[in-house]
Amino acid sequence: MGSKQQFEQMVRAFSAELYRFAYWLCRDRFVAEDLLQETFARAWKAWQDLREPASVKAWLIAILRNEHLRRFSRKQLSIVDGEPDESEIPSVPSSASRLEMEQLVGLLPLSYREPLLLQALGGFSCGEIASMLGTTEGAVMTRLTRARQALRGELQASGKRKSA
Repeated sequence: MGSKQQFEQMVRAFSAELYRFAYWLCRDRFVAEDLLQETFARAWKAWQDLREPASVKAWLIAILRNEHLRRFSRKQLSIVDGEPDESEIPSVPSSASRLEMEQLVGLLPLSYREPLLLQALGGFSCGEIASMLGTTEGAVMTRLTRARQALRGELQASGKRKSA
């Protein structure tokens, strides 16, 4: 594609969106920042080989997703004794409904969560999502439908519990 300046422009243009997607995938701001850094490091290494400059955003999301999967595949559970550090405690959200929605989205299986986030946060079409996830457009539409149905069902159940 081109020069260091073009790469820096791309980093500035897509950093916020990629960070949001990374955060929604891992639910940890420090891990999201690490994923973002690793994504840009890998993108820089392959920058000269980029064939389609128009699809930079999709290319970066694919790299970020692969980095997340790589990190997840080697993740080890650690047991820590003692009280949590204050920096480990998440901040209180401004809205209870936003928190509830984030929790519900976080509970979705990864195969439903990824396409939903790519569409809702990234604004990608089903075809673009299918190419990023290496599946068919029909499979993406099915996963989106099932994700929405699961969220709708959980929200209705939550509303019933609150009113009872």
